[in-house]
Amino acid sequence: MAKITASDVNALRKKTGAGMMDCKNALTEADGNQEKAIEVLRKKGQKVAAKRADRDAAEGVIIAKISSDGTFGAVVRISSETDFVAKNQDFIDFVTSIADKAVEEKAESADALRAVDLNGRTIEESLLDQVGKIGEKIELVDYKMISSPAVYAYIHQGNRLATIMGLNKADVTDIATIGKEVNMQIAAMAPIALDKDGVDASIVKTEIEIGMDQARQEGKPEALLEKIAMGKLNKFYKENTLLNQAFVRNNKQTVAQYLKEADKDLTVSEFYRLAL
Repeated sequence: MAKITASDVNALRKKTGAGMMDCKNALTEADGNQEKAIEVLRKKGQKVAAKRADRDAAEGVIIAKISSDGTFGAVVRISSETDFVAKNQDFIDFVTSIADKAVEEKAESADALRAVDLNGRTIEESLLDQVGKIGEKIELVDYKMISSPAVYAYIHQGNRLATIMGLNKADVTDIATIGKEVNMQIAAMAPIALDKDGVDASIVKTEIEIGMDQARQEGKPEALLEKIAMGKLNKFYKENTLLNQAFVRNNKQTVAQYLKEADKDLTVSEFYRLAL
């Protein structure tokens, strides 16, 4: 059996980022062969991932990025089990590198992103490597992208919430300020859709039923219940759809009115908000 030296262990640790004892044990199992030891560590990571598949990974990091030309944006959420890992700068840098790759490759889906190369390993393989290194369940939980004439991103302090938002025009005065303000709106007010047409039919049905039931309990005439419920539904749209929400910087106008104040044709094409 090959003699395992401290320099061997240190070399493997530098290559993989794994712990000292993990590296020593892997080298022992691989009879001192560095490449085989790396495979041992990777297999360990896969076993750890399987063993922890039922663990709750409610913590993590969310990073949003846009392309250099401002026409493509992506937001990535990578989960971890503990807040300790989520606040580690190395882990934050790792998630940031994934978001950078998502934008660079213009990945169109989470599956496409998992297959992207990151320093010689696919992102899916890199996630498994992190499991072996950190010892927690680490996975790509959510990924969204937008391609539009003007795309803006916002990351809230602590990397626990991020947004991306696309505008249908880029040649508008103070467009960067508008992009920032609307992203802040999305982050703060958590709209569920762009406008009423984007609200899921099941949600609309539920809101109407709730409105009618509330009116009935208030003793309103049966013939007026649906009309009252529709009024409540319109209020729901104003509170929960982005373009109809009161603009946080000036609640006397809606977000749609704020946009049209800058350009009569300006509107939001799409947005996503990811949060822990």
